[in-house]
Amino acid sequence: MTIDNRIELTSKVQNVIEQIRPYLQADGGDIQFVELTEDLIVKVELQGACGACPYSLMTLKNGVEQAVIKAIPEIKSVEQV
Repeated sequence: MTIDNRIELTSKVQNVIEQIRPYLQADGGDIQFVELTEDLIVKVELQGACGACPYSLMTLKNGVEQAVIKAIPEIKSVEQV
């Protein structure tokens, strides 16, 4: 992956996360983009109520990951750090 391609994909991922953020904030949580790895895995940190919620993995996989992959099919997965 070229540096320009990585920068473009990172920008797209951050844009999708910004669109999801208000839904998490409405429940007292938040999400922070951490990095996009070379193998196209998005690393995020769930914060606030989302960080301690027993359903956070479901939110991450069924909400955040699906939204990111739908918008950017090149992304392989979204993982919490």
